[in-house]
Amino acid sequence: MTQIDRFVCPLFMLQMMKFAWDNYKRYAWGKNELRPLTRNGHIGNMFGGLRGASIIDSLDTLYVMGLMDEYNEAKEWVQTSLDLNSNGEASLFEVNIRYVGGLLSAYYLTGEELFKNKVVELGEKLLPAFNTPTGIPRGVINLGSGTSWSWGWASAGSSILAEFGTLHLEFVHLTQLSNNPIYTEKVMNIRKLLNKIEKPHGLYPNFLSPVSGNWVQHHVSIGGLGDSFYEYLIKSYLMSDKTDEDAKTTYYNALEAIEANLVQKSPGGLTYMAEWRGGILDHKMGHLACFSGGMIGIGADDGAPEKRQHYLDLAAEITHTCHESYTPTKLGPEAFRFDSGAEATATRLSDRYYILRPEVIESYMYMWRLTHDPKYREWGWEAVEALEQHCRVDSGFSGIRDVYTTTVSHDNMQQSFFLSETLKYLYLLFSDDDLLPLEDWVFNTEAHPLPIIRTNCLQNEATQDKTL
Repeated sequence: MTQIDRFVCPLFMLQMMKFAWDNYKRYAWGKNELRPLTRNGHIGNMFGGLRGASIIDSLDTLYVMGLMDEYNEAKEWVQTSLDLNSNGEASLFEVNIRYVGGLLSAYYLTGEELFKNKVVELGEKLLPAFNTPTGIPRGVINLGSGTSWSWGWASAGSSILAEFGTLHLEFVHLTQLSNNPIYTEKVMNIRKLLNKIEKPHGLYPNFLSPVSGNWVQHHVSIGGLGDSFYEYLIKSYLMSDKTDEDAKTTYYNALEAIEANLVQKSPGGLTYMAEWRGGILDHKMGHLACFSGGMIGIGADDGAPEKRQHYLDLAAEITHTCHESYTPTKLGPEAFRFDSGAEATATRLSDRYYILRPEVIESYMYMWRLTHDPKYREWGWEAVEALEQHCRVDSGFSGIRDVYTTTVSHDNMQQSFFLSETLKYLYLLFSDDDLLPLEDWVFNTEAHPLPIIRTNCLQNEATQDKTL
């Protein structure tokens, strides 16, 4: 990147964010997401009656980008309109990563007590999901009544690894803010159970019974259903200021099993992570699994000394593979395969869509921070140009149904994670490393920055003094 690029690129991302935000505000204010083609709002059923997902997901992005008028609009909505007394079918996972994560990061970045009060109130409403024989939470909760149940599609009433395994960062911070140890106790209980039960070949299957504490199926994936469980292991270690040795040990043992059983090399030389079904490999990699390049990268330094360069190389190889899936529109499919001659290609029509996902760009950002190899910024700029060409419409940004045709068909949805993750990671990719530095912040799986918990200082003061 030239000197001009260094200044122009973050400004361009800021303009993209403002365009997305302004259209959300104009056509979908207070709803969860914008439908940009029909110019109306979408509520959906993931959040159990909660509203404003795009507002909560955008708070920290707006603040970090310096869009203060827009940030203040969002803060005012939280103050006057965020109603946590809702009834309905809420995903524990989605409410945690978007609402709890978004409110936590907004508090830590700004020091506004409003966000602290709201997030502690919301955290209390999630606790009944853990009322199971094992303490493994069920996936769905009614925030009003506290009733919880498992997803109807989940095998035999099971809980999902990526859902109950993606609570640790936020719940530890809920304990910090509320001075109530129950949140940390709940997530530590999950880890104790997982440490105790037998893992097939050291792997963690995606489905676990919250009643018996046994695995329900032997399906293992680093993509959907499994992904952020692994991410939260290494990030729990980093967020603890590298004191959570149990998280560290669990992460590297899991990574060793993944390398032994899932990491493959295609005939064309691409490194990928296959899925595992009872010992049989399915040579498929999901877009969601493309976060793993960044994950392995940020964990490389704390691995065994003789494996540190190996981990950094593996992270680069996986990130390269995910870049190779971004063709010909320079946007990637939901899943791509490595069989029957396919090389990082979606061979099924049902896998060819792109819903503004961030995971590939997320890995570019981490790999840039770790190596400063200019190709990661070049690849990021390719993605920016593709988003502008194929996903920008008159009233926002939309996913597309087929990444293999340049005559695009839009899906009419501006996902809230586009504002929280995709645009934030792009902005950070083209910004200086001292903006949300990795030695001070850990990003939750919705890209909400949470401060590393230092053992030698008062956390609230430390995080507010060091930020922007």
